[in-house]
Amino acid sequence: MTQKLGFDNDKYIRMQSEHIMERIGQFGNKLYLELGGKLFDDYHASRVLPGFKPDSKIKMLLALKDKAEIVIAISAVDIEKNKVRGDIGITYDLDVLRLIDAFRSVGMLVESVVISKYAGQPAVDIFKKKLENRGMRVYLHYPIADYPHNIPYIVSEDGFGKNDYIETSRPLVIVTAPGPGSGKMATCLSQLYHEHKRGITAGYAKFETFPIWSIPLKHPVNLAYEAATADLNDINMIDPFHLEAYGKTAVNYNRDVEAFPILNAIFEQILGSSPYKSPTDMGVNMAGFCIMDDEVCRQASYDEIICRYYKAMCDRLIGRADDNAVYKIETIMRGAGITAADRPVVGAALSKAEDTDGPAAALQLPDGKIITGRSSELLGAASAMLLNALKYLAGIPDEKLLISPAVLEPIANLKIGVFGNSNPRLHTDETLIALSICAATDEAAKEAYAQLSRLRGAEMHSSVVLSHVDDQTMKKLGVRVTCEPVYQSGKKA
Repeated sequence: MTQKLGFDNDKYIRMQSEHIMERIGQFGNKLYLELGGKLFDDYHASRVLPGFKPDSKIKMLLALKDKAEIVIAISAVDIEKNKVRGDIGITYDLDVLRLIDAFRSVGMLVESVVISKYAGQPAVDIFKKKLENRGMRVYLHYPIADYPHNIPYIVSEDGFGKNDYIETSRPLVIVTAPGPGSGKMATCLSQLYHEHKRGITAGYAKFETFPIWSIPLKHPVNLAYEAATADLNDINMIDPFHLEAYGKTAVNYNRDVEAFPILNAIFEQILGSSPYKSPTDMGVNMAGFCIMDDEVCRQASYDEIICRYYKAMCDRLIGRADDNAVYKIETIMRGAGITAADRPVVGAALSKAEDTDGPAAALQLPDGKIITGRSSELLGAASAMLLNALKYLAGIPDEKLLISPAVLEPIANLKIGVFGNSNPRLHTDETLIALSICAATDEAAKEAYAQLSRLRGAEMHSSVVLSHVDDQTMKKLGVRVTCEPVYQSGKKA
């Protein structure tokens, strides 16, 4: 079954690139664009806006690549602390190297890295040398006392004036980073100061997909953004500056609204007057105008909120989140009129667990069919569910064994006798390896194995917290996973 689309991706790429070009022209052909969120892999946007491609933003920028260059910002503090990107599990400094390679692989110009909050940290000096050995130009920006409140000091030779001036050559300078707090906005503002000193007219704009300013405050797409950032305590709100200036409602979020008076004053100090009347004015996001089926996006956003709820519950269990993140998403769910029971695989997994008195898992395939699996002597619940789903997709009878005992038992014996595991049950990756071996000689196993690509877009719920390997395997298959915040031992959140 083909996924229903709610978002026109081609229109988005076209509108977004045209709008950015208009903004460049507004500032005399030089624009510093602060780009938040993920460029190559924005899976949140693709989930809540079905039809949005995870790499839509980079494709949009490719339409402007002859006019654009990339500057990557990273905080010296994050380098020193080995800060890790939670979604892909690598440190911010390694992600800078990954981003450089990724941009270059698609033909984008990236020559500059700016290290913010530099104070002579030895780890930063080592990283700086590593970048320079790769042919990168590295610029240092320094901590500024009383930033961002002491505006006369910030906009002076003792503030922005101490920062290195980043040499750029293209009309559009995209300032991006491995994550929040890297100094993207400060880098843009510092550049405006230095450009103005040199008599060059330049402007600033901000490109973030969420919240979407042109749809209602309580639209599920915007609520899903709040759920996704529950740990940051971001709050969507009506932009009061926009309402006062234009008499129109627009959605922004608390940090931008709170920072706007300071930003406005900095613009006035640097440029003589501010080009913007509201934080919404600073943005260039056109995503709201590309929603083509509102109901599809609403339903997808409800699903995302529930999934974020389960993630927050499990993060709290392992100490990665606190009660506040869970409470906030519960409040969002109440306001949206949804409950965890609105995710069909939840009830199916819990019912199977109750019937079998043990761990269970449920998978909803893209055609709506729900398949379950239970833990057995040699298979974990997720593995059993996976094999059952492949049988269904291949039209193979349920009683048919896909993995020969001659393959299954030696693997189980290896886990117990050699590796010293406490139980012989196969994880999903081990199950797929065993299935691939059987597929070489068994036609049914071969046919089942051929169905793996059809799992993409499926939804899964487990009655217990999945092992890391099972979680990652299902995600690689394109399955969205949620779990009850309960370890198999029975410990609850």
